Amino acid sequence: MLEAKSMSFRYSAKGPWIFRDVSVDVRRGEVLAVLGPNARGKTTMLKCLSGLVAPTEGTVELAGKVGFVPQSHAVVFSFSVTDTVLMGRARRVKIYGTPTRGDRLAAAAALARVGISHLAERDYARLSGGERQLVLIARALVSDCDTIVLDEPASALDLRNQARVLTLLRSLADEGMAVVMTTHHPDHALHIAERVVLMVDSGDQRVGPTRELLTDNVLSELYELAIVTADVQTSTAVRRLIVPDFGRGVS
Repeated sequence: MLEAKSMSFRYSAKGPWIFRDVSVDVRRGEVLAVLGPNARGKTTMLKCLSGLVAPTEGTVELAGKVGFVPQSHAVVFSFSVTDTVLMGRARRVKIYGTPTRGDRLAAAAALARVGISHLAERDYARLSGGERQLVLIARALVSDCDTIVLDEPASALDLRNQARVLTLLRSLADEGMAVVMTTHHPDHALHIAERVVLMVDSGDQRVGPTRELLTDNVLSELYELAIVTADVQTSTAVRRLIVPDFGRGVS
């Protein structure tokens, strides 16, 4: 669904490279997670992979429709949650046309799928950051995209809604969609992603299977913080968790 070959990006001809020579592909049924500290270019890479920004070097090829979910979304005018989700149907509405009953049913179904049907008539501008994030995911789903690309989809969510979103994204992949996401939570990647891209520095981006790359040593190097992984028995399965040593602090 998505393939990047030797992808590199910088903002100006003489500016520093944000990332260099990254090659990665995402197939139907897969989740790819992009991880790294702040200001390493995760969002820029996501925009290149989704086709919103052209790479400075290399190529990105997309198959099918892409739905993009930003980390934040400022609003100028007041819209209801339903109308905000209906914006995802724009490619289906003819010039000077209005959303059909089918469009509204699709919007209602998307709101139900992310668990926020009760917000349908609320003012989008008055929602919390976490609620807005769920609305934006519904807006992407209602576009009937083949690939969904999400920038920090769980960053503003409480634990229950984080679990809801992760479960949803894994379900979408299991149904045949390609999913690409950035995250500051390596355990989220361990939970749902087959592969990861690690943004170590501008000249060091590592691509590979999640469990092979997210090891104690690699994570400690990536975040410049002592990190260990631990297997924990939950009510349903043994889960591998990421445990940062916050007590030691950083220099």
